[in-house]
Amino acid sequence: MELPILKDVVIILGLSVGIILLFQRLKLPSILGFLFTGIIAGPHGLSLVNASHEVEILAEIGVIFLLFVIGIEFSLKGLARIRNTVLIGGSLQVGGTVLFTYLFARLAGLPNNQAVFMGFLLSLSSTAIVLKLLQEQGKMNGQQGRLALGILIFQDIIVVPMILFTPLLAGNGGNVLNTALIMLGKFILVLGILFLLARFVVPKILERVVKTRSRELFILTTVVLCFSTAWLTSSVGLSLALGAFFAGLIISESDYSHQATANILPFREIFISFFFVSIGMLLDVSHFLHHFWLLIALTIGVVVLKMLVIYFTVLIKKYPVKTALITAFTLFQVGEFAFLLSTIGMRNNLLPETLYQHFLAISILSMAITPFILNSAEKNSNWLLTITLPEAVRKRLALQQSKSKEKLQLPEIDAMSDHLVIIGFGVNGKNVAKTAAQASIPYVVLEHDPEVFKEAKAMGEPVIFGDASNGIILQHVHVQKARVVVVAIADLEDTKNILTVIRLLSETAHIIVRTRYISETQVILDLGADEVIPEEFETSIEIFTRVLNRYLVPFDEIRRFTNYIRAHNYEVLCAAGESQKCPPQFELTIPDMTIAVLPVQQDNGRIVGKTIRDSKIKEQFNLNVLAIRREKKYITKIDADMVIKTDDMLYLFGSPENIAKINKYVVFKEESI
Repeated sequence: MELPILKDVVIILGLSVGIILLFQRLKLPSILGFLFTGIIAGPHGLSLVNASHEVEILAEIGVIFLLFVIGIEFSLKGLARIRNTVLIGGSLQVGGTVLFTYLFARLAGLPNNQAVFMGFLLSLSSTAIVLKLLQEQGKMNGQQGRLALGILIFQDIIVVPMILFTPLLAGNGGNVLNTALIMLGKFILVLGILFLLARFVVPKILERVVKTRSRELFILTTVVLCFSTAWLTSSVGLSLALGAFFAGLIISESDYSHQATANILPFREIFISFFFVSIGMLLDVSHFLHHFWLLIALTIGVVVLKMLVIYFTVLIKKYPVKTALITAFTLFQVGEFAFLLSTIGMRNNLLPETLYQHFLAISILSMAITPFILNSAEKNSNWLLTITLPEAVRKRLALQQSKSKEKLQLPEIDAMSDHLVIIGFGVNGKNVAKTAAQASIPYVVLEHDPEVFKEAKAMGEPVIFGDASNGIILQHVHVQKARVVVVAIADLEDTKNILTVIRLLSETAHIIVRTRYISETQVILDLGADEVIPEEFETSIEIFTRVLNRYLVPFDEIRRFTNYIRAHNYEVLCAAGESQKCPPQFELTIPDMTIAVLPVQQDNGRIVGKTIRDSKIKEQFNLNVLAIRREKKYITKIDADMVIKTDDMLYLFGSPENIAKINKYVVFKEESI
């Protein structure tokens, strides 16, 4: 059976690969490559794709996954913190853009209803592009990211009233007030359901799923939660993307949110590419070329208008001037939900074909320049501040910013650098964590076993649930900024996968790996580990160290010897056949002396009841009495006239043979008991 969409998917993805390879060579953003792919493959280009509707469905799935991941990384607490930005900032931005667009559209000769509708379209920014770029730059949790997200959330919500209001603008009436009140009730009901799910249902479901240790089941559960929540919001008239964002918020309340993000990201990257391709497919190239300079001028006008509205919106919210500029450079483009709204406008005769193609061209151009402007937003903001502010004001601002940075306290994991990453919280991982805590070394633990994770969390450890062989999880704990990474897990294959990913992210981290067998050492070193600690030989070294202690080998000599063994990858211990010898400077000198503790248990008249001098311990046995323990007290100042009593403990120094000789005079033999 032939699937028509399969051919189109192959064409889109294959063409995308070639174009993006070229764009990467030219150091152009991938988003532009996808837009260009759509323009070439679309009906107004080479007409390579026939299943345009199916491609749009794939694009919608991409937006769902994008908003889902953003929701996971943001959390309900984060949303609560920006509620004022969502309501006040969002309403000021949308209202201001609609108002000024209406005025300019009226001056251009558009009727009232079309002028208002153009305001609706241009007030919406691109959630997909902005959040993807902010996420790639790691700025989602910064002030810029929170502001952008707050305004974008309001735009996603306000799309629903705009859709309801569009038929009224076209004169196709209906009781809009009743419809709006019903929609508000449904929205509040959905929020209530989602809150209950986030608090009481989803965390328990995920915990049960994680205990099965099935990666497939975890991914399936995550996708079901995402799509079912999106379907729920869509069924009451809200957008699918908004539902996906709420689904992400629900999962963000669980301990397994980071692993969920890592599992979903590959799906998001594939499907979001269809979204950008589908936008490019809408553009009529001949119309664009025919009105090229007009469209360039209109695009510049729209961008400047939106930037000014956003700039003053952020200033009204009492944010710094630089923050207002950066936010303006972030949200100036026309967004994807404007395309959805434009189709409704066309059905209601609010958007003639020519005006629709103008709108498409402006939207795609504004999206195309977004990566360039957003990536240089901070540099451009600094430049504008430099040329517009007096020098004295600039100095005061710089001083205030430096002081605020000193006072700023970021979340522990988000702020970590030069820290220790411990992978695995078994016995070795616990001991490393305990030592790091005592030494005041900042550290974070990665654990994939749900039971061990719960135990570590109960102990108050800075622990993250996730698979350390996943680059997204490692980036979350900032492995690229870590000074040391300790891999303390038992499985060799997992260790090899983890090492490979760590070295892709960081060449500077010092990696110490625990392994079971010496035979695994070279493989692990070849994959990028700096040090390997094989347990079988470390156990031997520890045992032998205690043996040497009993043979009274000096501590410094033992340490030099063990350091030599470790530095030469345990060759002394693992050499086959004839044992390999150390260089002379590392050879041990074993003294023919020992320290023994003998209990005085029998009274034979030879030792007990006599002084140390009369017992002739020194003369006859060639032993020195170092100390005597008597009735839980230690006597270290030994006098020759001190009397030896029953139940004393004698601390003697001498040869093992002489210790054995005196032993028969003071210790009971088994047959005498």
